[in-house]
Order: sequence, then structure tokens, then C-alpha cells
Amino acid sequence: MRDGGRIAAAIEVLDEVESRRRPVRLALKAWGEASRFAGAKDRAFVSGLVLDALRRRRSLAWRMGADSPRAAVLGALVYDWRWPVERIEAATGEEPHGPGALTEDEKARLAEPVSLTDAPAPVRGDYPDWLDASFARVFDEARAEEGAALAERAPVDLRVNTLKSDPERALKVLKPLHAEPTGVLPTALRIAAPEASERTSAVETIPAFSKGWFEVQDLGSQIAAACAGEVARKQVLDLCAGGGGKTLAIAAAMASTGQIYAYDADARRLADTVRRGERAGVRNLQVRTPVNPEPLKGLDGKMDVVFLDAPCTGTGSWRRHPDTKWRLTPEALARRIAEQDSVLDDGARFVKPGGRIVYVTCSVLPEEDEDRIAAFLQRHEGFEVRPATADPALTSWLTPEGYLRLSPRTSATDGFFVAVLERAR
Repeated sequence: MRDGGRIAAAIEVLDEVESRRRPVRLALKAWGEASRFAGAKDRAFVSGLVLDALRRRRSLAWRMGADSPRAAVLGALVYDWRWPVERIEAATGEEPHGPGALTEDEKARLAEPVSLTDAPAPVRGDYPDWLDASFARVFDEARAEEGAALAERAPVDLRVNTLKSDPERALKVLKPLHAEPTGVLPTALRIAAPEASERTSAVETIPAFSKGWFEVQDLGSQIAAACAGEVARKQVLDLCAGGGGKTLAIAAAMASTGQIYAYDADARRLADTVRRGERAGVRNLQVRTPVNPEPLKGLDGKMDVVFLDAPCTGTGSWRRHPDTKWRLTPEALARRIAEQDSVLDDGARFVKPGGRIVYVTCSVLPEEDEDRIAAFLQRHEGFEVRPATADPALTSWLTPEGYLRLSPRTSATDGFFVAVLERAR
């Protein structure tokens, strides 16, 4: 495909995402299936351009003076991809596959970069207006900068599985992908984000991946799992296990001692936990599926750790899923808050005296984080907040209350919140 056809395809996909509120992953898949002529580089180009346009949707509309898929894509080519106007003009005017020649207004706006200095914080930070009060509560005057960091491209992070390998051996096999230690957790490696139109690193093609030597997992997610603390020889319940990423991280820290139980209200998601657990060589994992009656029977009051990776809005993962921030609504946030309260209440019954709840969200919104812990403590006597971590490499990200808060701007990770609640003896 020529540049004009690629740009036209990106506009088409973005229009599908916005007009039909379709997840970008599905819109890109549909375009790919209907465009068999498109090669791997074409798909990477279109996908990268669509995602970059979504990441900076508000600021691009401000700069382009138009809130349309075409304006967003053209703006992304200038402000993110650093294309000269001449190249854009030549590509858009290509016949018959280009999206149409630039208008005089588009030429003017692309030729003279527009500053965001006077723009409101939600524009500079590329997030919806209705979330500004929430961002202000957490980030205060830095909220625009925090939002902008959430609009950057994300690297590929890996967790070395110590049940089957070690960081030194993993780095050797990952050398072709230029993986490097993060310097935060000894088992965390990072592959830098690719250039705009390039494909992400094909980690799954490394044979050691199939052998279970490492897992793809954001550093923030790895840190959240590490906040489970000392888990060797303990009884651990992962109550919202999902696909099992944090379950496997905790299992590796347990070193095949004790017992970890994985449960999720959606039985279908647990299929990945089983498969990945087998590949990782986990021997102390017991999956409890909701398909069975009373799946958690016998665990009440017996757990040393109840890990709650709570359902949330996912605002902390906007770098990877930029379309979700424009689909998020106050009503959806309210539903998540209710689910989080329910999960916390449910998890409390499994903690034994002296045990702890580890509450985690991949959200930066205080309504889902600090507010939920405050509400839980009002409903449940006998629980106290403990520092989320004692690891010197992580304590700089503790809040004054002892919670752990991560963000792309402060920790170069996805946004995460962790609270540890200990049950009195």
C-alpha cells in the first residue's frame, strides 16, 4: 500500500471506532480481514496511526480546529510522526486511494504548529472534561502532565519466571529484541516502545516464551503483585484472577510452596490461567471456577493473603487501550465503584486474623482507589491500613497514607493503585 491508502484506511478505522463506539481492536481486525492485500507493514502503519490519533484525540482536535477522524489522523502525522507537510500533502492527494487533497485550512494548521500553552488541562492532558475534578484531586497542578504521559506509547515489559529461568538467562535469549533490565524489580525486563509505524516486538516468537521462561506483563502490574509481600508457604486467594498475570507472578514468588487459589466470576477468563500456569510450571495453583457450586467453600477465614485485582475503569492503562478513555462514562464509573465495594466485602470474609487484603486497581481515579478503601474501613472494623510495600526500590511511590500509586509520569509504568489492609488478630 502507498502512504495515501494507509492514511485513508486509518481514517476509515477511526471513524468506525467513533461512530459505532466499536473497540479499536475489533475495528482494526475487521479492516484487516477486509483488506487481504495489506501486508504486515501496512497493518502496523494503520494500527499505529489509529492508536496515536486516539491517544491525543483532544489535543489534536484543539490544534486542528476540527473534531473529526480525518483531522485527528492528519494531526497525528505532524505532531507525533513528525511528517513534513509536503509529504502529507502528496500522500492525501494520491489517486485513487488517498483520502483527498488537503484543504487550505488544513495546510495552514499543519504548517504552523499550534501551541497547547493556553489550552485547558483536559486538552493538554488528553482526557475527558468530566474527569478533570478527579485528576485534580490526585495530581493537582500536574494533572495535564500526568494525562499527557498516559497518552504516550508504552514499552513491552516482561516478567522473568523464576520457576523456570533467571534474569541473566532470559536476557540472553531476548537479546535480538533488545530487552534491558528495568532497574526496579530484578525479574522485570523492558523492550522500548517501537517507532510510530513499526510493529511491536514479537516476544511470542522466542522459543523460550513457549517454554515459560517469561511472561508479558507491565512493570506496574509486576510491582502490584510484589505488594502481596512474603508469600512463601502461605495460603493465598486471588479473588479476581482474570487471565492470571498477577496470579502467576505471586505463584513464582511462592516458589512452589504453600497454596494459591485462583477464582474469577467469569469462568471463561480462567481458561487462560490454567493454560498459562501449566506453561509456567506452577505446581501449587488450584483454580476454583464459578461453574461449580460453592467454588470457594472451605476457604473462609483461612487465607494469609487475599489479593483483589478489582474490576476498574482501566484509566491507568490508557497508553495501551486509548479508545477506552473516550468511551468511559460517569455511569460506567458508578458501576465499577459498586463492583469494587462488593469485591472488597466479599474478600474480607476469607482473611484470617493477622492476614491481609491487597487491593489493586489499574486506575488513577480516587473514586476507585482511596475512596473505596475509606468506605471499606467504615463498613468493616478490625482492618488497618499498612504500607503497601517495604521494598526500598518502591517506597518512593508510597502516598502519605501508605498506599502505592504508580503512573507513567512518575514510575514509567501503567497507572496502578495498591492498598494493603491487615486484619487484627
